[in-house]
Amino acid sequence: MKVSIALLASVGALGLCAPAFAHHSAAMFDRDKELKLDGTIKSFGWTNPHSWIEINVTSPAGEVETWGVECNSPNNLARMGWKSTSLKPGDKVTISVHPLRTGERGGSFMKVVFADGRVLGETPRAAPGVAAAPPAKSQY
Repeated sequence: MKVSIALLASVGALGLCAPAFAHHSAAMFDRDKELKLDGTIKSFGWTNPHSWIEINVTSPAGEVETWGVECNSPNNLARMGWKSTSLKPGDKVTISVHPLRTGERGGSFMKVVFADGRVLGETPRAAPGVAAAPPAKSQY
C-alpha cells in the first residue's frame, strides 16, 4: 500500500513539473535592447513550438548576412492577425528584435513593418494593419 501511494505521488509530482520542461528560458535575449533589421525575408517557418523568420540584411561592408528571428507559436500569432502566408520570401521589411546577448545574428521577434507601413507584432501595441511611424535608425 505504501509503495502504491509513493508511486502515485511521484507520478503526480512529475506531471506538475512537465510544463516546466516544455519551454526554455528567454535569458539568451537582451530584453533591454531593441534592434531594427532592414532587409528581405529569406524564409518564414510557421511551426510549433515557435515560428521563425530568416531575414537577409546587408551589412555596412556590403555583405548579405542572414539573421534568425524566433517568434511566438502559430496559435498566438494567429490571435494577432498573422497567417502562415504573412511573410513571403522577397518581402522587404524592417523587423524589430531583442538581440541575442552573445552578439550572434539572431533575436527575439517584436514586430515587423512592411514597406507599405503595415505592422504585425506579438503585442496589442503592434496590432495588425496599424500604420507605423517611420522606423527608427536601422542596425544597417
